[in-house]
Amino acid sequence: MEQARPREAAYGRIPAVRAPEQARGEHTHSEPPAPCPVRRHSVRGQILDALRTALVTGELVPGEVYSGPALGARFGVSATPVREAMQQLALEGAVEVVPNRGFRVTVRSAVELAELAEVRSLIEVPVMLRLALTVPAGRWCELRPLAEATTAAAATGNRAAYAESDRAFHRAILSLSGNHQLVTVADDLHRRSQWPLLTGDPLGRRADLLADAAEHLALLDALAAQDLTVVQSLVREHFAGADR
Repeated sequence: MEQARPREAAYGRIPAVRAPEQARGEHTHSEPPAPCPVRRHSVRGQILDALRTALVTGELVPGEVYSGPALGARFGVSATPVREAMQQLALEGAVEVVPNRGFRVTVRSAVELAELAEVRSLIEVPVMLRLALTVPAGRWCELRPLAEATTAAAATGNRAAYAESDRAFHRAILSLSGNHQLVTVADDLHRRSQWPLLTGDPLGRRADLLADAAEHLALLDALAAQDLTVVQSLVREHFAGADR
């Protein structure tokens, strides 16, 4: 039986990613060669970013199988960079390999989401409590534009844009610890917690995002005031609501 093609609607908003003419081996004497041709890893990176956006917004549907050639055709590239990007997503737990068929988008359970929230809390709560006691109040004020950016992204209702700004805010806080390994591990856990789809009315989705973004500003205020009780409570509640 022929494999069902992915839903047309699932990719309507994903832009085609194409390498320049020279990168495909095409060149005419009337046009000078591009000074910086796109390398394959650059195309793969673009595909990876597009696939991550599709996962966050729900354009890649949990439980459905997508083949490399079919996705490559829709992106305007060969199947190779798509497969490479999908292998990275498999390592991140977003998809799983289906032999001879492609990749199935992972269906996350409520238990798994709760486990992710617990691990994030175990890592980040102690760090933020320490930072609250050691970082000058003025440094927290410097992060307010990042918190406000999450509010602006939430107001659009664009889940992908909010996901990026949300991670940028948390990375900025954790970077104050000076522990690069911590930032990397925490960011990976954060990304994994963003894969689940939002459900319900779009206005309700926007309301959830706005509520989540408001917690960022409240957290900065608590950190500046060295209110450890509020910091701990906010961080735990924030992570628990991350799967909204």
